[in-house]
Amino acid sequence: MTKTPLRIERAIVTGPTGAVGVALVGELLEHGVDVVAVCRPGSSRLDQVPQDDRVRIVECAIDGYAQLSRLVGGHAQAFFHLAWDGTYGDSRQDFRLQESNIRYSLEAVEAASKLGCEVFVGAGSQSEYGPTAAALDPRKACKPDNGYGAAKLSACAMTRALCWKLGMRHQWCRIISMFGPGDGAHTLVSQVVDGLLRGEHVSCGPCDQLWDFVYSKDAARAFYLVAERGADGSVYNLASGTLKPLRDYVEGIGALIGGKGSIGFNERPYYPNQAMRLEADITNLMVDVGFRPEYSFEEGMRETIAWRRSRL
Repeated sequence: MTKTPLRIERAIVTGPTGAVGVALVGELLEHGVDVVAVCRPGSSRLDQVPQDDRVRIVECAIDGYAQLSRLVGGHAQAFFHLAWDGTYGDSRQDFRLQESNIRYSLEAVEAASKLGCEVFVGAGSQSEYGPTAAALDPRKACKPDNGYGAAKLSACAMTRALCWKLGMRHQWCRIISMFGPGDGAHTLVSQVVDGLLRGEHVSCGPCDQLWDFVYSKDAARAFYLVAERGADGSVYNLASGTLKPLRDYVEGIGALIGGKGSIGFNERPYYPNQAMRLEADITNLMVDVGFRPEYSFEEGMRETIAWRRSRL
């Protein structure tokens, strides 16, 4: 743990239009931080970024980060790198695409250094661990089985080495399974919520996997705490620490929406190499930065349902 928490007055956030990014911008604003939100040019989700005089939008493609420090200008204390190409579907196995993400991440580190940042925080994934029945432990070796997870793991190691070379603190936050306003339409939670709100029948698999969901606002608070006081070079799992059958979560969504649509289990097969147990060890996140989840699944889901209802 750092002896004195970092005072963050200005922060850079790439990928601010997704669920984590939207929540992180909101979290930073609550702490009085000025935010530079780095968005893809012409992003259709730009309106999801919180509107505030302290938020400055800078349009820059992910392959243009070599110019990012010039576009942003000035000085900042923290750089949060959430942007990534090919996060779902077949693109996760597009190895050339995933390889390019490593280069973009290194260019983000170089931009952070030129902007005078003291800490670089990268967004990792549970996919870095690979298939395992054991609890996901950030201290143990990873064996990813897809291009996305392998690239994330490589980006973690390479950005850490470059940060140390450039004199910056490095943190890596592996998001286990998250939901919240701003999430993509392809996720299980979004598909179930949207289908039920439209009064449709939602076909699901068996849903007997054991899962740990964390709400986006809790994940964003963890990102902030890690930047402020995380141990240099550490990897942190971002999760709630609560493990339940996936079916319980899906049925919980149905109960909160109530009386609209229907849910069918065992109507779809598992994905190839389906993870059956996502149990996360969050001990170092709790000890190093004092993280405790503040939202139950139900509380976070009520906000998520309200947001998705406003978008239909």
